[in-house]
Amino acid sequence: MRNLTLKHLRLLESAARLGSFTAAAEANHITPPAVTMQMRQLEQEVGLPLFDRDARGLTPTAAGHELLLAARRIEGVLTECREALAALQDLGAGKVTVGVVSTAKYFAPRMLAAYARRFPAVELQLVVGNRRDIVAQFEAGQFDVCVMGRPPETCDVESERIGPHPHGVIAPPDHPLAGRAGLSPQAIAGETVLVREVGSGTRTLMESFFARAGIAPTIGMEIGSNETIKQAVMAGLGLAFISAHTIAAELADGRLVMLDIEGLPVERAWFVVRLASRRLMPAARSLRDFLVAEGGAFLPTLPPGTAPARAGTAALISV
Repeated sequence: MRNLTLKHLRLLESAARLGSFTAAAEANHITPPAVTMQMRQLEQEVGLPLFDRDARGLTPTAAGHELLLAARRIEGVLTECREALAALQDLGAGKVTVGVVSTAKYFAPRMLAAYARRFPAVELQLVVGNRRDIVAQFEAGQFDVCVMGRPPETCDVESERIGPHPHGVIAPPDHPLAGRAGLSPQAIAGETVLVREVGSGTRTLMESFFARAGIAPTIGMEIGSNETIKQAVMAGLGLAFISAHTIAAELADGRLVMLDIEGLPVERAWFVVRLASRRLMPAARSLRDFLVAEGGAFLPTLPPGTAPARAGTAALISV
Protein backbone atom coordinates (compact mmCIF):
# COMPACT_ATOMS: atom_id res chain seq x y z
CA MET A 1 0.00 0.00 0.00
CA ARG A 2 2.71 2.43 -1.03
CA ASN A 3 0.29 5.05 -2.31
CA LEU A 4 -1.84 5.18 0.86
CA THR A 5 -1.87 8.62 2.48
CA LEU A 6 -3.03 10.20 5.74
CA LYS A 7 -5.72 11.97 3.73
CA HIS A 8 -7.10 8.60 2.62
CA LEU A 9 -7.18 7.30 6.18
CA ARG A 10 -8.78 10.41 7.63
CA LEU A 11 -11.53 10.41 5.00
CA LEU A 12 -12.07 6.69 5.63
CA GLU A 13 -12.45 7.33 9.38
CA SER A 14 -14.85 10.23 8.79
CA ALA A 15 -17.00 8.23 6.39
CA ALA A 16 -17.19 5.27 8.80
CA ARG A 17 -17.97 7.48 11.78
CA LEU A 18 -20.51 9.73 10.03
CA GLY A 19 -22.14 7.11 7.78
CA SER A 20 -21.86 8.83 4.40
CA PHE A 21 -19.41 10.33 1.96
CA THR A 22 -21.43 13.56 1.95
CA ALA A 23 -21.04 13.99 5.70
CA ALA A 24 -17.35 13.08 5.46
CA ALA A 25 -16.91 15.71 2.73
CA GLU A 26 -18.56 18.38 4.88
CA ALA A 27 -16.47 17.46 7.93
CA ASN A 28 -13.24 17.68 5.91
CA HIS A 29 -14.23 20.76 3.88
CA ILE A 30 -14.07 19.11 0.46
CA THR A 31 -16.71 18.08 -2.09
CA PRO A 32 -18.55 14.73 -2.02
CA PRO A 33 -17.15 13.73 -5.45
CA ALA A 34 -13.65 14.29 -4.07
CA VAL A 35 -14.38 11.90 -1.19
CA THR A 36 -15.82 9.32 -3.59
CA MET A 37 -12.71 9.55 -5.77
CA GLN A 38 -10.37 9.22 -2.76
CA MET A 39 -12.23 6.17 -1.45
CA ARG A 40 -12.18 4.58 -4.92
CA GLN A 41 -8.42 5.11 -5.06
CA LEU A 42 -8.06 3.59 -1.58
CA GLU A 43 -10.11 0.51 -2.51
CA GLN A 44 -7.94 0.05 -5.61
CA GLU A 45 -4.84 0.35 -3.46
CA VAL A 46 -6.13 -2.21 -0.94
CA GLY A 47 -7.69 -4.50 -3.51
CA LEU A 48 -10.86 -5.00 -1.47
CA PRO A 49 -14.14 -3.14 -0.91
CA LEU A 50 -14.06 -0.98 2.22
CA PHE A 51 -17.79 -0.20 2.66
CA ASP A 52 -21.13 -1.88 2.21
CA ARG A 53 -23.91 0.50 1.22
CA ASP A 54 -27.56 0.11 2.16
CA ALA A 55 -30.50 2.28 3.15
CA ARG A 56 -28.90 3.03 6.51
CA GLY A 57 -25.74 4.38 4.90
CA LEU A 58 -22.16 3.09 4.92
CA THR A 59 -20.98 0.08 6.93
CA PRO A 60 -17.27 -0.84 6.94
CA THR A 61 -16.43 -4.27 5.52
CA ALA A 62 -13.94 -6.56 7.26
CA ALA A 63 -11.19 -4.92 5.19
CA GLY A 64 -12.55 -1.51 6.12
CA HIS A 65 -12.43 -2.41 9.83
CA GLU A 66 -8.78 -3.46 9.53
CA LEU A 67 -7.86 -0.23 7.81
CA LEU A 68 -9.80 1.77 10.40
CA LEU A 69 -7.84 0.13 13.23
CA ALA A 70 -4.60 1.05 11.49
CA ALA A 71 -5.84 4.61 10.91
CA ARG A 72 -6.71 5.07 14.57
CA ARG A 73 -3.36 3.69 15.73
CA ILE A 74 -1.57 6.07 13.40
CA GLU A 75 -3.62 9.00 14.69
CA GLY A 76 -2.74 7.95 18.24
CA VAL A 77 0.97 7.98 17.44
CA LEU A 78 0.65 11.38 15.77
CA THR A 79 -1.21 12.73 18.82
CA GLU A 80 1.61 11.55 21.09
CA CYS A 81 4.09 13.20 18.77
CA ARG A 82 2.16 16.49 18.85
CA GLU A 83 2.05 16.38 22.65
CA ALA A 84 5.79 15.69 22.82
CA LEU A 85 6.52 18.59 20.50
CA ALA A 86 4.27 20.83 22.57
CA ALA A 87 6.11 19.75 25.71
CA LEU A 88 9.39 20.74 24.07
CA GLN A 89 8.03 24.26 23.90
CA ASP A 90 7.04 24.31 27.59
CA LEU A 91 9.57 22.84 30.02
CA GLY A 92 7.23 23.49 32.93
CA ALA A 93 4.40 21.24 31.77
CA GLY A 94 3.82 17.58 30.97
CA LYS A 95 3.19 14.31 32.80
CA VAL A 96 5.75 12.13 34.58
CA THR A 97 5.09 8.60 35.86
CA VAL A 98 7.40 7.68 38.73
CA GLY A 99 7.96 4.19 40.10
CA VAL A 100 9.18 3.93 43.70
CA VAL A 101 10.22 0.82 45.60
CA SER A 102 8.38 0.48 48.89
CA THR A 103 11.42 1.24 51.06
CA ALA A 104 11.66 4.68 49.42
CA LYS A 105 8.10 5.63 50.35
CA TYR A 106 9.43 7.16 53.58
CA PHE A 107 10.96 10.07 51.69
CA ALA A 108 9.96 9.95 48.00
CA PRO A 109 6.61 11.75 48.53
CA ARG A 110 8.43 14.68 50.15
CA MET A 111 10.84 14.92 47.23
CA LEU A 112 8.02 14.83 44.71
CA ALA A 113 6.00 17.40 46.69
CA ALA A 114 8.96 19.78 46.61
CA TYR A 115 9.31 19.29 42.87
CA ALA A 116 5.56 19.82 42.38
CA ARG A 117 5.72 23.13 44.25
CA ARG A 118 8.44 24.29 41.89
CA PHE A 119 6.73 22.99 38.74
CA PRO A 120 2.98 23.07 39.50
CA ALA A 121 2.00 22.54 35.85
CA VAL A 122 3.68 19.12 35.73
CA GLU A 123 1.35 16.20 36.44
CA LEU A 124 3.01 13.54 38.61
CA GLN A 125 1.81 9.94 38.87
CA LEU A 126 3.39 7.94 41.70
CA VAL A 127 3.38 4.12 41.79
CA VAL A 128 4.77 2.38 44.90
CA GLY A 129 5.41 -1.36 45.07
CA ASN A 130 7.85 -4.05 46.08
CA ARG A 131 11.05 -4.25 44.09
CA ARG A 132 10.00 -7.22 41.95
CA ASP A 133 6.78 -5.53 40.79
CA ILE A 134 8.40 -2.14 40.24
CA VAL A 135 11.26 -3.62 38.22
CA ALA A 136 8.82 -5.62 36.07
CA GLN A 137 6.79 -2.51 35.32
CA PHE A 138 9.95 -0.50 34.74
CA GLU A 139 11.25 -3.03 32.22
CA ALA A 140 7.86 -2.93 30.47
CA GLY A 141 8.33 0.80 29.94
CA GLN A 142 5.53 1.92 32.28
CA PHE A 143 7.64 4.51 34.15
CA ASP A 144 9.53 7.56 33.00
CA VAL A 145 11.88 7.28 35.98
CA CYS A 146 12.21 5.07 39.06
CA VAL A 147 13.64 5.61 42.53
CA MET A 148 15.33 2.46 43.83
CA GLY A 149 18.37 1.23 45.68
CA ARG A 150 19.80 -1.10 43.05
CA PRO A 151 19.44 -0.48 39.31
CA PRO A 152 18.20 -3.56 37.42
CA GLU A 153 20.81 -5.64 35.63
CA THR A 154 18.35 -7.29 33.27
CA CYS A 155 18.03 -4.30 30.92
CA ASP A 156 20.06 -1.36 29.68
CA VAL A 157 19.53 1.53 32.11
CA GLU A 158 20.93 4.93 32.95
CA SER A 159 21.16 5.63 36.68
CA GLU A 160 22.32 8.57 38.76
CA ARG A 161 22.94 8.69 42.49
CA ILE A 162 20.54 10.57 44.80
CA GLY A 163 22.27 9.92 48.12
CA PRO A 164 23.42 7.32 50.67
CA HIS A 165 21.22 4.47 51.85
CA PRO A 166 22.43 2.84 55.12
CA HIS A 167 21.19 -0.51 56.42
CA GLY A 168 21.60 -2.07 59.84
CA VAL A 169 20.23 -4.58 62.33
CA ILE A 170 17.43 -3.41 64.62
CA ALA A 171 16.20 -4.77 67.94
CA PRO A 172 13.69 -3.84 70.65
CA PRO A 173 15.25 -1.51 73.27
CA ASP A 174 15.17 -4.22 75.98
CA HIS A 175 17.11 -6.76 73.89
CA PRO A 176 20.26 -8.12 75.64
CA LEU A 177 22.45 -6.79 72.82
CA ALA A 178 20.96 -3.29 72.88
CA GLY A 179 23.40 -0.63 74.04
CA ARG A 180 26.49 -2.82 73.74
CA ALA A 181 29.30 -1.28 71.70
CA GLY A 182 31.46 -2.94 69.05
CA LEU A 183 29.52 -6.17 68.66
CA SER A 184 30.98 -8.78 66.35
CA PRO A 185 28.62 -10.08 63.65
CA GLN A 186 28.90 -13.46 65.42
CA ALA A 187 26.92 -11.92 68.30
CA ILE A 188 23.73 -12.29 66.26
CA ALA A 189 24.57 -15.72 64.82
CA GLY A 190 22.21 -17.41 67.29
CA GLU A 191 19.42 -14.87 66.92
CA THR A 192 16.19 -15.15 64.95
CA VAL A 193 16.08 -12.64 62.10
CA LEU A 194 12.88 -11.49 60.41
CA VAL A 195 13.38 -11.00 56.69
CA ARG A 196 11.87 -9.34 53.63
CA GLU A 197 10.67 -11.43 50.72
CA VAL A 198 13.13 -13.13 48.35
CA GLY A 199 14.15 -10.75 45.60
CA SER A 200 13.77 -7.56 47.62
CA GLY A 201 16.79 -5.27 47.71
CA THR A 202 16.94 -5.43 51.53
CA ARG A 203 16.87 -9.25 51.54
CA THR A 204 19.63 -9.43 48.92
CA LEU A 205 21.83 -7.00 50.84
CA MET A 206 21.23 -8.85 54.12
CA GLU A 207 22.22 -12.18 52.59
CA SER A 208 25.36 -10.61 51.15
CA PHE A 209 26.37 -9.16 54.53
CA PHE A 210 25.74 -12.43 56.38
CA ALA A 211 27.75 -14.36 53.78
CA ARG A 212 30.68 -11.95 54.08
CA ALA A 213 30.55 -12.17 57.87
CA GLY A 214 30.36 -15.97 57.75
CA ILE A 215 27.20 -16.20 59.87
CA ALA A 216 23.85 -17.88 59.34
CA PRO A 217 21.28 -16.60 61.84
CA THR A 218 17.98 -18.43 62.15
CA ILE A 219 15.55 -17.05 59.58
CA GLY A 220 12.20 -16.35 61.19
CA MET A 221 9.15 -15.02 59.42
CA GLU A 222 9.34 -13.73 55.86
CA ILE A 223 7.44 -10.44 55.79
CA GLY A 224 6.73 -8.32 52.71
CA SER A 225 6.30 -5.02 54.53
CA ASN A 226 8.81 -2.85 56.38
CA GLU A 227 6.02 -1.59 58.65
CA THR A 228 5.08 -5.12 59.68
CA ILE A 229 8.71 -6.05 60.24
CA LYS A 230 9.14 -3.06 62.57
CA GLN A 231 6.07 -4.01 64.56
CA ALA A 232 7.25 -7.63 64.80
CA VAL A 233 10.67 -6.56 66.10
CA MET A 234 9.04 -4.25 68.66
CA ALA A 235 6.93 -7.21 69.78
CA GLY A 236 10.07 -9.27 70.42
CA LEU A 237 9.68 -11.76 67.58
CA GLY A 238 13.27 -11.31 66.40
CA LEU A 239 15.85 -8.95 65.00
CA ALA A 240 15.74 -7.51 61.48
CA PHE A 241 18.18 -6.24 58.88
CA ILE A 242 16.49 -3.16 57.48
CA SER A 243 16.97 0.18 55.76
CA ALA A 244 17.81 2.87 58.30
CA HIS A 245 15.62 5.24 56.28
CA THR A 246 12.54 3.25 57.29
CA ILE A 247 13.13 3.48 61.05
CA ALA A 248 14.14 7.09 61.75
CA ALA A 249 10.92 7.82 63.69
CA GLU A 250 11.11 4.63 65.77
CA LEU A 251 14.78 5.27 66.65
CA ALA A 252 13.98 8.85 67.63
CA ASP A 253 11.22 7.87 70.09
CA GLY A 254 13.03 4.82 71.47
CA ARG A 255 10.73 2.11 70.18
CA LEU A 256 13.64 0.50 68.32
CA VAL A 257 17.42 0.56 68.54
CA MET A 258 20.08 -0.13 65.93
CA LEU A 259 22.66 -2.60 67.17
CA ASP A 260 26.28 -1.45 67.08
CA ILE A 261 27.72 -4.28 64.97
CA GLU A 262 31.10 -4.16 63.28
CA GLY A 263 30.71 -3.54 59.56
CA LEU A 264 27.31 -1.90 59.97
CA PRO A 265 25.61 0.16 58.78
CA VAL A 266 26.11 -1.29 55.32
CA GLU A 267 25.74 1.59 52.94
CA ARG A 268 24.21 1.41 49.51
CA ALA A 269 22.89 4.37 47.56
CA TRP A 270 19.56 5.59 46.26
CA PHE A 271 19.37 6.05 42.49
CA VAL A 272 17.04 7.62 39.99
CA VAL A 273 16.88 5.17 37.07
CA ARG A 274 15.49 5.23 33.56
CA LEU A 275 15.51 2.86 30.60
CA ALA A 276 18.35 3.84 28.28
CA SER A 277 16.04 3.26 25.32
CA ARG A 278 13.31 5.55 26.69
CA ARG A 279 13.42 9.14 25.54
CA LEU A 280 12.85 11.53 28.41
CA MET A 281 10.45 14.36 27.76
CA PRO A 282 11.39 17.75 29.27
CA ALA A 283 9.22 17.33 32.38
CA ALA A 284 10.69 13.90 33.14
CA ARG A 285 14.18 15.22 32.50
CA SER A 286 13.62 18.14 34.87
CA LEU A 287 12.38 15.75 37.59
CA ARG A 288 15.40 13.50 37.09
CA ASP A 289 17.73 16.50 37.37
CA PHE A 290 15.91 17.74 40.48
CA LEU A 291 16.21 14.37 42.23
CA VAL A 292 19.92 14.13 41.46
CA ALA A 293 20.69 17.70 42.52
CA GLU A 294 18.39 18.05 45.54
CA GLY A 295 16.92 14.66 46.42
CA GLY A 296 19.56 13.90 49.03
CA ALA A 297 18.24 16.69 51.24
CA PHE A 298 14.99 14.75 51.71
CA LEU A 299 16.56 11.52 52.94
CA PRO A 300 15.71 10.73 56.59
CA THR A 301 18.28 11.75 59.18
CA LEU A 302 19.13 9.28 61.91
CA PRO A 303 18.80 10.70 65.44
CA PRO A 304 21.85 11.41 67.64
CA GLY A 305 23.03 8.32 69.49
CA THR A 306 22.23 5.91 66.68
CA ALA A 307 25.14 3.50 66.32
CA PRO A 308 27.28 4.96 63.51
CA ALA A 309 29.74 3.11 61.34
CA ARG A 310 33.19 3.42 62.86
CA ALA A 311 36.01 4.68 60.69
CA GLY A 312 37.06 2.03 58.23
CA THR A 313 34.27 -0.42 59.10
CA ALA A 314 31.27 0.78 57.11
CA ALA A 315 30.78 -1.45 54.14
CA LEU A 316 29.72 -0.31 50.70
CA ILE A 317 28.34 -3.42 49.06
CA SER A 318 27.11 -3.39 45.49
CA VAL A 319 24.34 -5.97 45.19
